[in-house]
Amino acid sequence: MTSRSKGVHIVVIVCVALSLILSCGSITGVTTSSSSLEKKDAPDALLAYSSGCCEGYTLLNRATTTVLIDMNGTIIHRWPSHFPQPAKMLPGGSIIAGSKFRTFGIGCGDFTFLNEYAWNGSIVWSYHDWEDGRARQHHDFEREGNPVGYYAPGQDFLPHGKTLILAHHTIINISISRRPLKDDVIYEVDWNGTPTGFEWSTCEHFNQLGFNAETKHGMYVNPGILGDGDIFHMNSMSLLGLNKWYTADPITYACFNPQNIIISSRHTNFVAIISRDTGDIVWKIGPDYSKATEAGRKLGQLIGLHHAHMIPQGLPGEGNILLFDNGGWAGYGYFGMPRYIRLVSRVIEFNPVTLDIVWEYRHCALRWWFPRTNESHRFYSSIMSSVQRLPNGNTLVTEATNGRVFEVTNTSKIVWDYITPTRIQQLYRAYRVPPEWVPGNPSGYAFWE
Repeated sequence: MTSRSKGVHIVVIVCVALSLILSCGSITGVTTSSSSLEKKDAPDALLAYSSGCCEGYTLLNRATTTVLIDMNGTIIHRWPSHFPQPAKMLPGGSIIAGSKFRTFGIGCGDFTFLNEYAWNGSIVWSYHDWEDGRARQHHDFEREGNPVGYYAPGQDFLPHGKTLILAHHTIINISISRRPLKDDVIYEVDWNGTPTGFEWSTCEHFNQLGFNAETKHGMYVNPGILGDGDIFHMNSMSLLGLNKWYTADPITYACFNPQNIIISSRHTNFVAIISRDTGDIVWKIGPDYSKATEAGRKLGQLIGLHHAHMIPQGLPGEGNILLFDNGGWAGYGYFGMPRYIRLVSRVIEFNPVTLDIVWEYRHCALRWWFPRTNESHRFYSSIMSSVQRLPNGNTLVTEATNGRVFEVTNTSKIVWDYITPTRIQQLYRAYRVPPEWVPGNPSGYAFWE
C-alpha cells in the first residue's frame, strides 16, 4: 500500500470516528453496573400523550439497563440486562437479551451469552457455544413462533421454542479483504442449546449481493469503514412470517415463503431475503440505488438503514416492508471512504412487489442538535434505531442517539413522545408490548386481544 493510500485510510477512519462520536455520543455497548442516571425512576420527560395512542407498556433497550415503562413514562420494572442489542419481551414478563458484551479486538461487538430472564431477573435459558464458548450474538435474534419479536396477532412465541441468532464469525477470506473479517452469520439452536443444523454465512454469498468494483475495492482495503473487520454490519434479522403475498400465490411469490429470512446491512445499504431452503438471495434492494434501478427511482438512496422487516400478518400494512433509513455515513467508496452522507433520517414503508412507498415519516429542521423534539428538531439518528407497527395502525419509532421514542399516526401526527434524561442514555430499540404480557397489568390498560 502506498504512503498516500495509508494517509487517506487514516484520515477517513479519524474523520468518520469523530463524526459518529459527535453525532451520537457513544457507539459502543457498555456492561457496567447502573449509573447515576438510573438511580431515580422518573427523571425522563414525557412530552406528549394524547388520544389515539396504542396503550400498553414500552420496553426500552437503554445504554445502562433494560426497563419497562407505562404510557406516563414511569418505570415499572427492570431487568439485569445492560445495553442489549436487542431485548425482546415475551408473554408473562420474561425477556431475551445478550450479556457480557466484548468491546475490543477482532472478536468484539457481540455478546458471550444470549439469555432468557424471568420477570424476577433469574436466568431460565442461556446459550454460549457458537464460537470459542461464546454465542457472539449481535443486533438481533428471533424466538420460534413469532416472526419479528414484537406483537403479531395469532403468532405467539413457542414455550421452549428454537432460537434463530444473528452472530459474528471471525474468518480470513483474501478474495474479499486483506484483513480479518467479522462475517455475519445466522444459526439456530433448540431449547437445549443443540444446533438444529441451519447455518448461513454472508461472505459465502458475497457474489450474490451485487457489489460494484468501487465497493469491492473499499471492502478489500478497509472492511468495516472503521477498519474493524465488520464488513457488512448486519443489524436486523427476522422471518417473513405468514403474509398475503405467499398466501395468494406461492409460485409467483415463492421468495416470500413465510420461513424465509429478511436481513439488512448498515455498511452496504442493502435489504435482502434469504431462502431458508437453499440459502440463496431470492429478493434484494440495494446496494445500488442509482436512477437506473427501480429501487433508486422509487425509494431513493438508503443510507445506513436499520430494522428492515415485513409487517406481520394481522397488523395494518401487513406484507409491506418497514425500515428506519438512518442517513449518516455508509457505503464503500475507494479506499473504504464512506460513499454516501445524509444528516437526516426517515422511516419508510413500501410494497415489496412494486417498491412503491406506502407511507413515509421525516422531519427536517434547521436545528439538529438541540432540542431533541418539537418543530425545531431534526429527526436524525446516525446509528441504531427501530420501527414497530402497532395494532391501531400507528408506528412506534426509536430515534436511538437522541434517546427518544415516539408513536406517530399514518398522517405523521405524534401522539406519544418520550425522551431519556440525556443523550448519553441512548436507546438501541424500543418495543410496545400488550398489557396482557405484563404480570398484574399495573396500569390497568385494556388488553389488545
